[in-house]
Amino acid sequence: MRKGWKALGIGLPGVVLALGTGWLTLPGWLPTVARFWLPEGTQLTLAGPLRLTRHGLQLPPMTFSAGACRLADSSRARLEFRHRRWVLTAGRLTLDSACLSRLPAGKPGGAPLSLAAWQQRLPGLDVTINQFSLAPWQPYAGRLTFSSGAAGQQLHYLSAGRTATGAPALALAASLDRRQQLTLSQFAVTLAGMAEPLTLAGRVTLPAAAGSLPQQGDLQAHLTLAGIAAPLTVTLAWQGAQGTLVAGAKDDPEPLLRLPWQLSATSLAIRDGRWRWPYASQPLAGGLSLTLRDWDSHFTRATLEGRANMLTRGHNGRANVVLSAGPGSIGLTESDLHLQLTGQANAERLSFTASLPAWLHGPLLSPALTLRSGALLRAWGNLADQQRLEEARWPLAGVTLSPAGINGPLQAIVRLTDRYWGAVKLHLDGKAQDFWPDRGHWQYNFWGNGTLPPLQARWDMTGKGRWDAARLTVSTLSTGFNQLHYGLMTVDKPRLTLSEPLVWQRPSGAEPEALKGGVTLAAERIGLGNGGYLPPTLLALQVKGTSPAAFLWRGSLAAPPIGPIALRGRWDGERLRGEGWWPDQPLTAFQPLLDPALKITLRDGRFRAQTAFSAAREQGLVAGGHWVVQQGGAWLKDGEVSGVDFILPYRLDNHRWQFGAQQPVSLRIGLLRNLVAMKNITADLQGNYPYSEHLPLTLSNVGVDMLGGHVSLSALRLPQHQAAVLKLDQVDLSEVFTALKPKQFAMSGKVDGELPLWLDNPHWLVKGGWVRNHGLLTLRLAPEMAQALAEGNLTNRLVVDWLRYLEISRTSAEVSLDNLGGLTLAAKIDGVSPGETQRRNIILNYQHQENVFQLWRSLRFGDNVQEWLSERLSQPARTQP
Repeated sequence: MRKGWKALGIGLPGVVLALGTGWLTLPGWLPTVARFWLPEGTQLTLAGPLRLTRHGLQLPPMTFSAGACRLADSSRARLEFRHRRWVLTAGRLTLDSACLSRLPAGKPGGAPLSLAAWQQRLPGLDVTINQFSLAPWQPYAGRLTFSSGAAGQQLHYLSAGRTATGAPALALAASLDRRQQLTLSQFAVTLAGMAEPLTLAGRVTLPAAAGSLPQQGDLQAHLTLAGIAAPLTVTLAWQGAQGTLVAGAKDDPEPLLRLPWQLSATSLAIRDGRWRWPYASQPLAGGLSLTLRDWDSHFTRATLEGRANMLTRGHNGRANVVLSAGPGSIGLTESDLHLQLTGQANAERLSFTASLPAWLHGPLLSPALTLRSGALLRAWGNLADQQRLEEARWPLAGVTLSPAGINGPLQAIVRLTDRYWGAVKLHLDGKAQDFWPDRGHWQYNFWGNGTLPPLQARWDMTGKGRWDAARLTVSTLSTGFNQLHYGLMTVDKPRLTLSEPLVWQRPSGAEPEALKGGVTLAAERIGLGNGGYLPPTLLALQVKGTSPAAFLWRGSLAAPPIGPIALRGRWDGERLRGEGWWPDQPLTAFQPLLDPALKITLRDGRFRAQTAFSAAREQGLVAGGHWVVQQGGAWLKDGEVSGVDFILPYRLDNHRWQFGAQQPVSLRIGLLRNLVAMKNITADLQGNYPYSEHLPLTLSNVGVDMLGGHVSLSALRLPQHQAAVLKLDQVDLSEVFTALKPKQFAMSGKVDGELPLWLDNPHWLVKGGWVRNHGLLTLRLAPEMAQALAEGNLTNRLVVDWLRYLEISRTSAEVSLDNLGGLTLAAKIDGVSPGETQRRNIILNYQHQENVFQLWRSLRFGDNVQEWLSERLSQPARTQP
């Protein structure tokens, strides 16, 4: 008995020591033992010992490998037994689908287990993986839960990534009962480029054996797609080794997809398949034939051959495009399949033709498509009612598409015609490296030319840039015009260049959207339509904003010695708005703006201006502001002007000028010295030009002190319905005759008068005007004239003696002037001729006709007045209906 206890006392510590040693060395020997149950060529690795806690068993990080490929990695795993159920929780589990091909094939001749047998082997189990990731679909990583019990199994999955609407990128809820009924209650996935998720729900009866197909069957699934109101039903029916897959809308008797298939031990064949899709902008339809053969047990390699086509109908009638594939191989690890897409597709407004030979290679789960020599895609048609795509060409040879992005040369040639903006031809040539919008890199050059009919211009363009991730940069740009013509303005050879790169940071998770850059516009000359011009001009602008459709701009316009003009504004994608300030500067700086033929030399004065403008496609150019001239002075061709104060408030809208919207245009001149001196000149202008009946132009407050009196003009409205009266108030005839310098006779005294003026009357310039004396008038004949008139008979000598010196107490004259220059004067004169012996009362009725245009030719100012009147009368009134 003592020997037994002694043996026990010696053996128990040894057993405990052996168990402890085995527990501590478990990471070393457990993977070796596990090899007896694991498939050949696989390995389980533990990064540390197991730890027993009061909540269960803490598992170390583990790695399951197939050859040199790490199939699965787990961390922070814990195993518990609660309420007669095993509970397994893992912080992270990562699977690499590319390693599935490394798993060895099953042993031949082994009977596959039935699905029911698999379900019976599973104990009561709850599995939670907080971060589950399956490569190469890492964007859909999320939380996975699985439970198994007497009623069956349940699986739930929710990705951590979210779409733009805040919904999960992937959501799954499925259950499998003991009758092998698989119920998919929720499946929603948002794929790249999709705005709405793809959803699937339904129930499927699975075959009894996991690796076999039942002799016959009929499976149904219900599919709900975003954007399609009616749910879709998918039916798979078969008898023996052949069957049909049919998909269609619930209330539509004609299926969307019908695929008859035949299955053998080594091949799957689809013959005379048909498909249609009535939910696009135009109904699409086509056929499908496919043969898949010679796959292995893990589908790592198979041979594929097939053909599919698509029928379209658009603005060019019916068209057909065909995709042919193979024969070639596809597999999980490597594919080698040649494809050919040829034909034409017609849309409502556009047509596309394609000749795209391609090579599909790489793993099936991460394939690459390389376009071969001769690959070309073309398009043409009407983009909009006013815009036609003459041709777009995309040479695609050498381009490779893969999940990593686009690699290779990217080229495009586009010819476009817009009824308003004109014709455009653009070339693009670049090289892409793993590029996709806002991902990878793309370097490009561009050049082109076109016309711009709204501005009567031809243009050319060249530049280069790059697209790195979400940053788009135009590093160089040079675009020029032969001219820009708008209204009365013509810009000669303007050219736009970048003063600093134009950078657009598109919205991304790392940085907010932003736009910045600098541009300069240089012009050799800007003609103003009246003979004046701006010297070489430079416009420098800085832009800053959030996108090309929303930014602010600021800069200056300088044409030394004019300016600089400060500018600022914004662009909202449809309308360009801006403001400008012309600083106060000497008026002499604007000498180039005047027509040299006027022979006006600016002498002194100050100028300043302010303007605001808005430009849009339908609206055109709208501008408004004011110009101010203070105390201006200039030398004229035949005199001078000084004390000029000029205020010009204006608005320009669709080539129509509106003057004086709030207050009239105001002109005040202190002194104008030409043939005669004119002082205190005033004139106001308000209205529209070109004028019309509803939008008239009115000249008012016209007056001038001259010839010893005052001359004024009543309001002149254009179009004219009543005469504008030119009023003479106490005009001194002696100053008039001094200015005219007639040698035959002279007069003194003052007169009043009214001359009704017409500018658009078909016959008259002045009709029914009158002139009367204001006090006593005197008339003196020159001795030479008197002597000439007195020659002849006695009567002539008597008349000349009476008129040699005449004091006129009352005179009344009616004046009319037609538009050919014919002056008609009918005067009645009452006066006294003081003779040597007696005073004689004289009543004189006088009729006179003369062409004033011929008279004015003999005067210094006559040619200018005649030319203005002749031009004015030879043209129709500048009105618009």
